[in-house]
Amino acid sequence: MSQRRLPEFFYNWISIGGALLAMGSFAIIALLVLIDLFVESTTLYLGLLTYTILPGFLVAGLVLIAVGALLERRREAKGHGASLDPVFSLDLRNARQRTALFIFVGGTAVFLVASALGTYKAYHITESTKFCGTLCHTVMNPEYTAYQRSAHARVACVSCHIGPGAGWFVKSKLSGAYQVYSAAFKKYHRPIETPVRNLRPARETCEQCHWPEKFFGERRHVNPRYLADEKNTPYPLTLLINTGGGGSLRGPGHGIHWHMAINNKVEYIARDRARQEIAWLRVTNRSGQMTEFNLAENPLTVEERRQAEIRVMDCIDCHNRPSHNYRPPTREVDAALYDGRIPATLPFIKRESVKALDGDYPDTPSAMAAIDQKLRGFYQEKFAKVSKERSAEVDAAVLAVQDIYRHSLFPEMKVTWRQYPENIGHTLSPGCFRCHGSGLTSSDGKTISRNCTSCHVLLGQGKEPGDGLMSVRGLTFKHPTDIGGAEAEGNCTACHQGGAELYE
Repeated sequence: MSQRRLPEFFYNWISIGGALLAMGSFAIIALLVLIDLFVESTTLYLGLLTYTILPGFLVAGLVLIAVGALLERRREAKGHGASLDPVFSLDLRNARQRTALFIFVGGTAVFLVASALGTYKAYHITESTKFCGTLCHTVMNPEYTAYQRSAHARVACVSCHIGPGAGWFVKSKLSGAYQVYSAAFKKYHRPIETPVRNLRPARETCEQCHWPEKFFGERRHVNPRYLADEKNTPYPLTLLINTGGGGSLRGPGHGIHWHMAINNKVEYIARDRARQEIAWLRVTNRSGQMTEFNLAENPLTVEERRQAEIRVMDCIDCHNRPSHNYRPPTREVDAALYDGRIPATLPFIKRESVKALDGDYPDTPSAMAAIDQKLRGFYQEKFAKVSKERSAEVDAAVLAVQDIYRHSLFPEMKVTWRQYPENIGHTLSPGCFRCHGSGLTSSDGKTISRNCTSCHVLLGQGKEPGDGLMSVRGLTFKHPTDIGGAEAEGNCTACHQGGAELYE
C-alpha cells in the first residue's frame, strides 16, 4: 500500500519541478527579506530582486504544480479508458484529499499575505527616487545628476511625473513597460527626447505646491556675471522680477504669472517637437473674448493647422527645466567664480574655463583629461609665472571645472545644454522671445509686447553703485562691451548660446 500523502496525480516530474522551484524561490525570498529588514545599507537591486523578480519564479512554480497535476490526471484517465470527470469533488474522509486541502488552504493563506506585503514593498520601491534615477544608470544618469542639484531635490520623481490618484499611476506603468524594453534593448534616444509627451498636466502636479493665487508682488534677483577679460571683471545684473499673480482676490492677473492667471487662457501651436518655434497663439480673456495671433511671415498652412496639437499653456511651458536643468558653461563658471570654487584672480580663467567645457569629447574620462591639459597648458604657455607660483590656485580651478563638467555635461548620452534649452529668460535661448517680439500678429494688427519692463526692471548693472549704474527707477540695459546699440534691436541669442562661441 502506497504511503504517499497526496493524490497520485501530484507525483509527476512537472509538479515536482514546480514544487522545487516554488520552495527554492520562497526560501531565497525569505532570506533576502531578512537581509532587507536587518541590514541598514542595501542596494536597490536587492529590493528589485526580492519583491519584483523572484516572486515571478514563485508564481511560476505554483502554476507548474497545478499544470503537472492536471496533465497527470488526464493521462491516468486515458490509461484506464475513462473520461476525466469535470465535476470537482472533495472527500474529507480521504486522508490524501484532506492533506491536499490543508496544504492548499495554508499555502494560499501564506501566499496571499506574502503577496500583499511584497506588492506593497514593490510599489514603494518602484515609486522611489532611487529606483527612477539609478536602476538604468547609463540612461538616467544625466537626469538623476541634474535632479540632485535642483531646487526640487527633495521632491520625489513620482510627485511630478505621476502625481496623486490611481489613473495616472496605471498610465505611468503602461508607458514604463515600453521604457524598460527600450533600456534593456538599447532602443532609447541619445539624448532623451523632451518635452515628455505623456507628462501629467502641470495644474495637477506643480499646483499641489505652487498655485497662481499665491503668486504676487515683485522679487529682487541678483545675477552674478563675469566678463571674459584678463581680470574676470565682475558685472552683476540686479533685477526686480515682476512675478505678479493670478488670483482674483488680488485683482486682475499681472506680471509674469499673468500667463497662469485664472482669468486668462493661453493656447498655442508649436512647429517643432521642442516647442521652441511658436507659430500660432490664442488668448481668451475673462469675458470669453478670443484673440488669435499668427506669424506675419511663414504662417501655418491649412494642413499644418489641421494636424497640429493645440496646447494650453501651463507652468512647464516656461519652467521647462525645473528639476533637470543642464546649465550652460558660461553660467556654471559664473557661479563657480562667485562662490570661490574657481579663483577669480587667475587671468582669463572665465574664458578658458568655458572653452575647456565646450569641447567635443567622446566620453567623460576623455573630457577630464582634456580639461586638465587645456587649463594647465594655457597657464604654462601664456602665464608661466602664474603656473609656477600659483599652482595651488590652478589646481583648484582645474578640479572645479572638471566637477562642473561631471554635473552638467554627459557625452555618453549626448547631453548638453544645447539639447535642453531653458525657457525662463531670453539671454541664452529664445525663452520669452518665442512669443514676445517674435512676429506673432493678430488680424487687427496687434503684436505681443517685447517691452522689457513687462517682466522685470533693471535696478543695477556693473559693480559700483556710485557710477550711475544703479537706479531704483530702472535702467536701460547697456551691453558690457560696445556693440553699437545692437542689444536694443536684436535678440541676445544671435550672439550668446552659453558656450565658447564668443571666444573663438
